[in-house]
Order: sequence, then structure tokens, then C-alpha cells
Amino acid sequence: MAADRLDLPPVRLLPEDELARLALAAPLLDRAVRLARWAAPHVPVDAMGELTAEDRRRAAAELGLDGEPDGDAETAQAWGVAVDSGLVELDLDEAASAEQEFEGLEDAAAGQAVPGDALRQIDGGEPQEVLEVWLAAVETALAEAAAPDLEGLLDGIADADGEGGPDDLGGLDWDPEEEADFLDGALANLYFFSAIEENEGGAVPLPVLAASMVVPDEMEDPTDAVLEEVTEVMMRLDEHFRVLAATGLIEYRPLDEALIEEADADEAAVPAQAPSPESPDIDPDEVSRYGIVQLTPLGLYGVRARMIDAGMHAPAAGELADQPASVLLQALFGYPDRAARSEADQWLSTRKPADAARELLQAARGDDRDAPGRRLVAQQTLSLLGTEAEPALREVLDDRELGGLARVWLTETGSADVPAPDQDMVFWLTIDTLAAQLDADDDPELLRELVTDLVARHDSFFAAAWRVDHPATADVLEAMGRLHPDKAVAKEARKAAFKARSATGGQ
Repeated sequence: MAADRLDLPPVRLLPEDELARLALAAPLLDRAVRLARWAAPHVPVDAMGELTAEDRRRAAAELGLDGEPDGDAETAQAWGVAVDSGLVELDLDEAASAEQEFEGLEDAAAGQAVPGDALRQIDGGEPQEVLEVWLAAVETALAEAAAPDLEGLLDGIADADGEGGPDDLGGLDWDPEEEADFLDGALANLYFFSAIEENEGGAVPLPVLAASMVVPDEMEDPTDAVLEEVTEVMMRLDEHFRVLAATGLIEYRPLDEALIEEADADEAAVPAQAPSPESPDIDPDEVSRYGIVQLTPLGLYGVRARMIDAGMHAPAAGELADQPASVLLQALFGYPDRAARSEADQWLSTRKPADAARELLQAARGDDRDAPGRRLVAQQTLSLLGTEAEPALREVLDDRELGGLARVWLTETGSADVPAPDQDMVFWLTIDTLAAQLDADDDPELLRELVTDLVARHDSFFAAAWRVDHPATADVLEAMGRLHPDKAVAKEARKAAFKARSATGGQ
């Protein structure tokens, strides 16, 4: 495997100014900003930093939520986001707060809230600063989504044993860290579905997303137990996504309430489905009833930012355009075909053809493990150049590492007077190309066909191949022995690999 394998496909992001406009329009941040402005010059808060009952009513009216069924909860959520993201800052009187806690007072002022620095960032209008505030608001919403519904859980305990109260919280089967990891996993899978070329629209049926988190890759027909787990995951995701929809991270068409009632009555309410977005085994007319979710362009930016903070490699389309050829070749080796072509086109567009070709050829040199992959990508990138690059290719015709691919390029572009390669160069290029394709971990069946055809077209292939002075010769011949369907030929390949390894001292 290559040293720096791609974790996730590259995604195409909107410009930051467009993302900032989307962030300001997201309902949750919009409400939090409006409350921060409303709080000027200050409003009283209790010991926990919450608004008093009178000001909660005023805040709800400010947001147009007074009289709405969920108005109080949505107002409280917006206020929490305003505080946690720094749009509002708290100035609490420690003595008053302690007295309130000691005397059990509620809804009594213990300090005040004032507009914070984050509001000044918003007003400054710089896209990156706006996005930083939005990301902070998203973190608050994610923490809220991962937190248990204490009232609902305590009601469940009370229904079960006739009791229930704060003292029962220690016995709740709820791990906030585990739930946060579960939600992060769902967003990561959703990000992957948004990025893969086969699912450009990005919309994913909720059962498919749930199955991707539960059903093992090798399981073709999920068992009843696995399907029951998929159903449970769907229900959890539905609750989380309803909370997150206001952040602007996702677009979500919720699970049909009637299906939830069916699931309560029948554990098999969710039908069998494939864990792949390409072919979910769900009636197309019924898909919307099971919920559909997708990351918004803003959500794609936000999830990627969180992944990068977690140390993951999550590339963005176009970010290689100003990088040196060495970085380009190493990165593109792990890219899907269409994304690699797009990145290569952008990189080439900023350089003169001959200069680009020389830079690519220089970066393709080397005898390290990743070098065959770099040369394969260099050859693919060079194929996008026209005849203006010909002088650079002719300069390396006598180079052992590059002469073969230079001849291939010159021949394919119709150049005249292309010198024929000698047998050593042909076999060196063959081993180098196979090493790159094996390292790319391509489809075994396609590799098997390639190996079979290659041996059939060259008499005494292995007799010549084991002598090739290439670092990967023995490894390539061993792989050919594993891949070739003819046992006699496979045995010959293994013998050749042994000879090649012995010739280099067993390395």
C-alpha cells in the first residue's frame, strides 16, 4: 500500500463568502445573532446564565416564536447557542449565584448578559470569522443532540416503576461520549456518500445511512437481528437530525411518524435493504416515508472542518493547483478517476506545457516504494498535455526510469522519429507499471486479466522478467503467481520471484 493513502474522496466546496452567507441564513445561528443584538445593552440572567421567565417570553416574541408549540424550547436553544458561541457573554455575580443555589431560588437575577466578541466578528463581515462562529454554534447543537432527553428518560423510569427523579439519573443507560461518537460516525458516512462520484446528488435514504453504520460489508443478506439494529439506528438518527436541521448542516425529510408507530408495534417495520446507496432494496415510492438526508454545501464544509480538526485527511477539490508536482503525484495516486482528472487539469492550467512536463518528470523519479505510483500518475497527467510538451519528453528518452513512459507519450501523440526501446527498458516499464497497479489495490479480476494477457503475449516472460533491475521485481512476480489462473504459469512466476530475490540478496 502507498504510504499516504487517501482517507476520503475530495469534495468541491463553495467559496467562503457564499458559505458565510449560508451560515448567517441558517435558522439556529440567525436566531442566536438576533438574541445577541436583542440583549444590548444587557439583560438579567439567573445563576445558570439562563434568561428569567419574563425575558424568555420577550426573547420568544423577538424571534416570532411566542405562542408556537415548541417556541420555548427553540428560544432556549437559540439562547444556549448565543452563549456557547460567544455571541453573548455572561457577567455573573458570584455571591448572588451562591445565595440562589443555597436557598434554591429559581428565576432570580444573578448577573447580566451582554453582546459578545463573536457578534463583533459577525458584524465585521469577514467570511472566515463568520464561519468560525457558525462552527461554534454547530458544536453546541451537536452536543445538544448527543445529550439525553432527561425528561423523557425519567418519564420512562416513572412509567416502569412508579417512581423516577433526579436520584435515578445514575442508573440511566446513556453514555454521552458514545452517543457523540455515534453521531460523528453518521456525519462521516453522510460526508462519504456526498463525496463519492456515484452519489453526486448527496441525498441518502435514512435506512441506507443506518445500514452503512451497522451491516458488515461482507453481509449480502442482513439477518433479522441486524435489520432490527438498523431500525434502532434509524430512530436514533431521526431524533438527532431533527435537532441538527436548524444548524444548516443538513437537509432532512424526517421519518414518517406513522412508521415510528408501526415500528413500536412491529420490530420488522423497516424492510430489508442493501447497505449501499447505489441499490437500496426499498420501494422507490416509499423512500420518502423512511426519511431522506443530505449534507448541505455548508454542511460539507462544516463536517470537513471537524474531520480535519480530528486529524483526518479530507481533501478539497482544487487545493492541489498551487502545489509542487511531487505533492500532486503523491495525492492523485489515491484519488478516484474523475477527481484525479479534474485536479490534474487544474494543476496543468497554471503552467506552461513544457514546464509542467519537466516538473512532473522530475517528481516521478525515484526507487522508493511509492515511486511506481508516482510514475503511473505522471504518465496519466502527461497524457493531458499536447505537443507543446514534446521537447521535455524527448529530454528523458535515455533515462532508465522515464525513457519508457516518454516513448509511450510520444507515440500516442503521433510524434515522429520515436526511437524503439530495447528489451531491458520494455521489461523495466512493465514491472514498474504492474507495481503501481498492484499498489493501487485495483480490482483483482482486472489485474488477473492483465497478468494473463501479459504472459500470453510475451514468450519466456518470466525468464527475462526476474533479471529486471527494479526494486519491485520480486514482489511483482510473486503477485503474478498469486493472480495467474493457470497453476503451471503461477508456479513459474513464483520460481522467477525466488530467483529475483536471490539475485538481490533475499531482499
